Amino acid sequence: MNIPISLSVSMLACLLGGMIRKYYTERCGGAGSARHVFNAVTSAAAAAVLFLWGGISSASPFTLILGAAFGVVTAVQTITTLAAMERGPWAYTTVITSLSMLIPTLSGALIWHESIGPLKIVGIVFMVACLVLSVDGGKDAEKRRASFAWLLFCAIAFLFQGGIGVMQKWHQSSAFKEELNAFLVVAFAVSFLYSTVSALILRKKEEHPARDTEMPLWKRALPWVMMVAGGVCVALNNKLNLYLSGVMDSAVFFPLVNGGGLILTTLCAFFLFRERLSLKQWIGLASGTAAVLMLCMG
Repeated sequence: MNIPISLSVSMLACLLGGMIRKYYTERCGGAGSARHVFNAVTSAAAAAVLFLWGGISSASPFTLILGAAFGVVTAVQTITTLAAMERGPWAYTTVITSLSMLIPTLSGALIWHESIGPLKIVGIVFMVACLVLSVDGGKDAEKRRASFAWLLFCAIAFLFQGGIGVMQKWHQSSAFKEELNAFLVVAFAVSFLYSTVSALILRKKEEHPARDTEMPLWKRALPWVMMVAGGVCVALNNKLNLYLSGVMDSAVFFPLVNGGGLILTTLCAFFLFRERLSLKQWIGLASGTAAVLMLCMG
């Protein structure tokens, strides 16, 4: 594969997937079952694309078990990210979840005896500043509650996103790393099953407005088409990033894919979705972006 083209496609797939999630939360969000429906459809599409792309030549019990656990962790991360995006700015949500790379960084030092350089330590300080500056509800109690609810969902997404990195590292450090495609297909298949069952359970407990039968067919179909497109983006991003991480220097790949993705997301959130942040939050956003780059390069 051509590295610049693969990198560009991966970053665009990540950006488009984020735009789809943002659009979905604004048009269809609010209900817990809706988030599970989103994850179920995108996971099914991702599993299908990955299966057609690389198939499953072999799958050890280790890959099957870890892949299944990875699927549940991925589902929870996606659902809590959607909940965070319903309550707060997309750009800032992306920064906080991106900072989750701190978790595999620390696990690398504790489990795989990797070193933590001084730049990573400075990055952790910037990360703390980002989190402190993120909540800005002013004197309005209702806004403060909404802001803390958003931060809570961001924190859960942060933890589970970090778990994703640890599990990827665990599998790729094992003797079964060649079973990567099987690992991803199993993961997204389990993610689909988890969210499908959860959506059916939650839907029975929720009240839903009557369906608008006069709505044009294309409008009713649009969310489903976008969810499938989101699944294709997830598959592309996962597959290409894993390929690129093996052929590019880490000092180049991770700052490019994380820093570049954050910049694209921030610009898109500002110009397309008209997100507005306070000065305090802009400083926090800049601090978080700097922290991501330091954690990548340190």
